[in-house]
Amino acid sequence: MNHISASASEARALIMDAIGRLVADGTFPAEPLPAFNIEIPADRSHGDFASNAAMTSAKALHMPPRKIAEAIESALILNGSSFEKVEIAGPGFMNFYLAQKWYSGVIRNVIAEGQDYGKSEIGKGQRVLVEFVSANPTGPMHVGNARGGAIGDSLASVLQAAGYETEREFYINDAGNQIEKFGKSLSLRYMQLCSEKGQAVYQAAADTEAVCKAIYGENGNTADFPMPEDVYLGQDIIAHAKNYYDQYGSSLEGVSDEERRKALVGFALPKNIQGLKDDLAQYRIHYDTWFAESTLHENGSVAKIIQQLRDSGYTYEKEGALWFKAEELGADKDFVIVRSNGIPTYVVPDIAYHYNKLVTRNFDRAIDILGADHHGYVPRLKAALTALGVDASRLTVVLMQMVAVMRDGQPVKQSKRSGKALTLVTLLEDIPVDAARFFFNLREANSHFEFDLDLAVEKSSSNPVYYVQYAHARICSLIRNLTESGVPVPAADAAALDLLGTPAERELIRQVALMPAEVEAAARQLDPSRLTKYSVDLAAQFHKFYDACKVRDAETPELRDARLLLCDAVCKVLGNTLELLKVTAPEKM
Repeated sequence: MNHISASASEARALIMDAIGRLVADGTFPAEPLPAFNIEIPADRSHGDFASNAAMTSAKALHMPPRKIAEAIESALILNGSSFEKVEIAGPGFMNFYLAQKWYSGVIRNVIAEGQDYGKSEIGKGQRVLVEFVSANPTGPMHVGNARGGAIGDSLASVLQAAGYETEREFYINDAGNQIEKFGKSLSLRYMQLCSEKGQAVYQAAADTEAVCKAIYGENGNTADFPMPEDVYLGQDIIAHAKNYYDQYGSSLEGVSDEERRKALVGFALPKNIQGLKDDLAQYRIHYDTWFAESTLHENGSVAKIIQQLRDSGYTYEKEGALWFKAEELGADKDFVIVRSNGIPTYVVPDIAYHYNKLVTRNFDRAIDILGADHHGYVPRLKAALTALGVDASRLTVVLMQMVAVMRDGQPVKQSKRSGKALTLVTLLEDIPVDAARFFFNLREANSHFEFDLDLAVEKSSSNPVYYVQYAHARICSLIRNLTESGVPVPAADAAALDLLGTPAERELIRQVALMPAEVEAAARQLDPSRLTKYSVDLAAQFHKFYDACKVRDAETPELRDARLLLCDAVCKVLGNTLELLKVTAPEKM
């Protein structure tokens, strides 16, 4: 149950009912009234909810706002509602104050719903596909992929909690220029190993790492083993070439370059893809589908899309190439879809892929998590979908800004432990998965973010993930110790929850009540960072409560039991929130 939304709706209904009575007795004229707001005041002394109904109605009712507010207040019937009183403030604001039964009801609701507390049904009946990371399979994942993974996976969890039928997908770019470049790189490294100099290195080196170091040098392009500019220079390429040589020797030395590249790509690419799966699993990410770009070429989808774009009337030929009229459909400029040599450009498989998402598989909505460098790409893709008769608003792209990894206040490009370039794997060698997932969700995707490696491993209240996890563990310890001493958590219907009336207790309960609203807001805004902020705020409210209110040594057993049940509710909400982020909720620290 969303107590915040329900109470706001109730306040609105109370106002409308009061206005109806005032119109009926002639106090107000029978005039249509403009919309008004029900909101949570920033200053709690102004009530739990506030409304500007009197101000927005002044013109229609031809009365001063304060007089309107006083009339509405006099006609309100609060008996049986969630509110104990309403006060008029300033020029006519109406401040609603929640009754004690509301606070008790929140706790009982959390206990009753348990692991389901915080969930919603706002997305019920809608199928959503979230595509994220989709890293180039020709090499390891970088730190930007780590941020995209945490954001995308947590967003999918949030959407599921909000009632959407959600699937996660990784798009494998196993066709096109990057695969051509991958094949060329592998072929060159393999032939280097087959050479006289390469054989000398191969025979002398103890293992793959030694071969890589001997050939790679400082920059991957040594005088003994030169490489052109248009290739991949990573040590992983040398390792793949050596591993193939280990198994099959120089069998590819005498074949055509095309055949050699095909064999080496067929050997190395599945290993890279499996490596991506393994690394992402370590990061607690599991996809429903790994969608290969090559299937779109093999099943004719790319060719069909080109023909459909021709048939749409939004193409033209220029200098032997086929262009798409993207400007006419809102993009910044027209672009080529088929080169003069007859080969489709990279964007065509992307168009076919999104057509597959929204038409072939008929998802109601497709959400992509992409780097900010794709800002020009998005309107072009949407223009193409529009030309194909697809409602482009069904595609939402979350653009993610770059992340700077810092240590000792300085940018970090290499893992301190491994000495390798900082990838997802080497990052997780330096910090826990919990810290990585939580930290990458601390800010909205469209904001630049500095990831502080020192803070991520610090065991103090300055570290937000530690702070939240410590609050959960602290409650677990309290409950465990009290249970062992013969004071278990009471049943919700047996606790005197009406005793919880201090400001610290009420503030904590209000924070607990916010979780369903935060889940819904995170789903609507596609912003899982709302949940990290929420969990930090909830932990802070708990620590304030725990410092202000005795639990074990409360004034009476009844008050002790009520506060213990409140602690249990907070523990459940913290656990549910961390679960959506796939961050562990420890019982001991």
